[in-house]
Amino acid sequence: MFGYYAQLALKSFLRNPGLSILMVLAIALGIAVCIMTLTVYHSMSGNPIWWKNDRLYAVTMDSWDPKQPYNHDGSRGPPPQMTYRDASHVFAADIPERKVIMYVVDGVISGTAAPARRVETRLTSADFFAMFDVPFLYGNGWNAAADSPPQPVIVLSRAENERLFGGANSVGRTLRWNDHEFRIVGVLDEWLPRPRFYDLNGGPFQMPEDAYIPFAWGKELEALSSGNTDCWRPQKIDTFQDFLNSDCIWLQVWVELPDAAHREHMQALLDSYWAEQHSAGRFERPRDNRLTPVGQWLRDRKVVDSDNRVLVGLAFAFLAVCLINTVGLLLAKFLNAAAITGVRRALGASRRQIFVQHLVEVGALAFLGAALGLLLAVAGLAAVHHMYASAHLGHRGGYAELTHIDGTGLVWALVLAIVATLAAGLYPAWRVGRLPPAQYLKSQ
Repeated sequence: MFGYYAQLALKSFLRNPGLSILMVLAIALGIAVCIMTLTVYHSMSGNPIWWKNDRLYAVTMDSWDPKQPYNHDGSRGPPPQMTYRDASHVFAADIPERKVIMYVVDGVISGTAAPARRVETRLTSADFFAMFDVPFLYGNGWNAAADSPPQPVIVLSRAENERLFGGANSVGRTLRWNDHEFRIVGVLDEWLPRPRFYDLNGGPFQMPEDAYIPFAWGKELEALSSGNTDCWRPQKIDTFQDFLNSDCIWLQVWVELPDAAHREHMQALLDSYWAEQHSAGRFERPRDNRLTPVGQWLRDRKVVDSDNRVLVGLAFAFLAVCLINTVGLLLAKFLNAAAITGVRRALGASRRQIFVQHLVEVGALAFLGAALGLLLAVAGLAAVHHMYASAHLGHRGGYAELTHIDGTGLVWALVLAIVATLAAGLYPAWRVGRLPPAQYLKSQ
């Protein structure tokens, strides 16, 4: 019976090709706009390490100006970064299962067959890779013994390894970073956390760094941060040590706490340190020491603001308009063929069979609309990707990566097309089945 209904649907399309094409286009356009919007929104609003949301915590303390709060990024609460003095104290704690202290610098990689190139480099501690579940293609990260004193070891991104060594296993080879020799101990596999939750400096959709070296090299080489550095009061800074002793914030600190007991102990350590510093004349603002899980961290830092949600709402509103127009076109099309429906009713077809017949036709429209809508969405996202790439925002900015359609987009295409279009076609299919056949038979 389904095959028979499919044949009737095909004949119906051929009787009114222009109207059928118009309905498919209306459905496809609404589906395409929704898929494009949802693809970008999904990439922006997701928690890229959700399976550790109850273990990973950003550490922040309010050491800012007592006269005004830190609100440079429009968020509330303490500054998102820490001073060297405070970060070092927190990092020395033995409570966390893992802990990371880090910042980003500019470095120049040379000493290979490839031309020398400036690369964004993260100075971090050994736990970074295991803590954030960073995948490796070759080798591994360094161990804690290489943190202090810092050993000349380096981890490369997959893209940088491809540039330098053609993608070959480069573990054990040496290169020069800022004119110092480093030995490669690991090469990352593809890794693109979106947003880049562990460091939101410069924008939440920055690409991960191309190179990683032990944190203590920063002090050893007096390497200043290439990320955000905020200072709330004037201080005399003549040397790098003066900078380390200052109240400028520029470091990110994360800890991994396996359970509530560890979290309570860590919070107590922060509060105790705050009280000690407050008594010494620092931390003049009200106490605000936080251990923030990743999901809350992204919300607090306003990674996805209300404008993005409004755009999703507008996309669905546009889809609703397309479906309302489709309802009108379907109703006109079905009523125009009411005479044929009347003949089928007179020959014994039930209202239910008439309803199912027209619903199969609507389902065919849904399938065609979904297929075309998916193609339009892919083309639209490719155009946006090209726009970002042409503007040189794609590589380090990471925004071009938000436009890649994935399995989620395919699921949305099917769900939106089938559910929305079938829902839109229910009334026309029901309406034509309720028409009295006698008046159409008399008119023939």
